[in-house]
Amino acid sequence: MAAAPKVGFVSLGCPKALVDSEGILTRLRAEGYAISPSYKGADLVVVNTCGFIESAVLESLDAIGEALEENGRVIVTGCLGAKGDIVRQTHPKVLAVTGPHALEEVMTAVHEHLPKPHDPFADLVPPQGIKLTPRHYAYLKISEGCNHRCTFCIIPSLRGDLVSRPIGEVMREAESLVNAGVKELLVISQDTSAYGVDLKYRTGFWAGGRSRRAWAIWRRRSENWAYGCGSTTFIPIRMWTT
Repeated sequence: MAAAPKVGFVSLGCPKALVDSEGILTRLRAEGYAISPSYKGADLVVVNTCGFIESAVLESLDAIGEALEENGRVIVTGCLGAKGDIVRQTHPKVLAVTGPHALEEVMTAVHEHLPKPHDPFADLVPPQGIKLTPRHYAYLKISEGCNHRCTFCIIPSLRGDLVSRPIGEVMREAESLVNAGVKELLVISQDTSAYGVDLKYRTGFWAGGRSRRAWAIWRRRSENWAYGCGSTTFIPIRMWTT
């Protein structure tokens, strides 16, 4: 059995930040990651920063720089991540930056840069989830609901207004399905052409960076898709992966 990937952790700031750190560490351990007590023993390092006053900002930037120097693979979270681009301007080599109380974003970045190997003897669910379709194709739902109020359609009253899934989440699920051997992806939603409108095309994390790249790829791939109410869109894998 492969050794569990190890994550180093640096927690700075107030008790609220400490509680955030506890939540991240708890989630890491629950998912099978080991916590490294040193930089050199870690596969990557998470630094939970403070940005309240100038001395805290400097301390956080110094901690990020130390982690980069000692380890080289650093994910930054916490209040300093919410203060514009100061982290990336000072340390452009960090893997990802999130704001405070951002457990899901931090875990998304960890999964992206340090995937936990699937253990068929311990994991009850395969990486792609439980599917009811044949192995060669799968449905990929990108949103729920619809903002239109067509007189002939009951969908908005049943499923509510449009709620798009974050683009990074969609792209990661697609990659997981491809890696599991799926040959055809069928993109489904009630209003495919409205996907992302409710999110204002908000960026996230995918493939090692902000998902502006993901939006560009998504739009390029979707130029010839057939849009429509309740549509299902076929994507051959050769189109997805090129």
